[in-house]
Amino acid sequence: MATIALILGSVRRDRQGINVGMWLERMLKTREHIVHLIDPLMLDLPLLDRMYKEMTPPSKKLAELRGKIVDADGYMAVTPEYNHSISAAMKNTLDYFLEEYYFKPSSIVSYSPGAFGGINATQHLRNIFAELGAPTIPSSMSIPKVHTVFARGGKLLDAAFENRFTKFVEEFEWYIEALKNQRAKGTPY
Repeated sequence: MATIALILGSVRRDRQGINVGMWLERMLKTREHIVHLIDPLMLDLPLLDRMYKEMTPPSKKLAELRGKIVDADGYMAVTPEYNHSISAAMKNTLDYFLEEYYFKPSSIVSYSPGAFGGINATQHLRNIFAELGAPTIPSSMSIPKVHTVFARGGKLLDAAFENRFTKFVEEFEWYIEALKNQRAKGTPY
């Protein structure tokens, strides 16, 4: 069992990522993980002016978000692809923190209405997580034509994604455990 911060990346009115996120949350809980669903639409964060550590005092909303980031053993990002990259909402949510992410693994689930499932966003997000100190696992899970895979409420329409998820999450769990064991021994800083 691990604590996973499931970070959504879209705030659009008709966003598909909420359906993906709801399904992932259920799937992670069936594996007995604790899930902190982080939804930028519900957070309604202003555009970043100062990082959390630079705020005096930080808002209650940001303090609660920081608690979820610190508490997590790993991060699972659910990212749309906007213009071959991630959304501004995802970047803004991630950038409020830095040291809080250190030495914990990240994983990426990308989606798009097109045939490539957000693979360009995945590549950009890997670089961002690397800078945040949360290395991304080698595998990613892309969901092409997301509107044909999920219905409202996170109902899965394509059963093939259950097997894809299982392989993906087993790798993520391995990295969570490996890095948790190493953090227990100490970190370089």
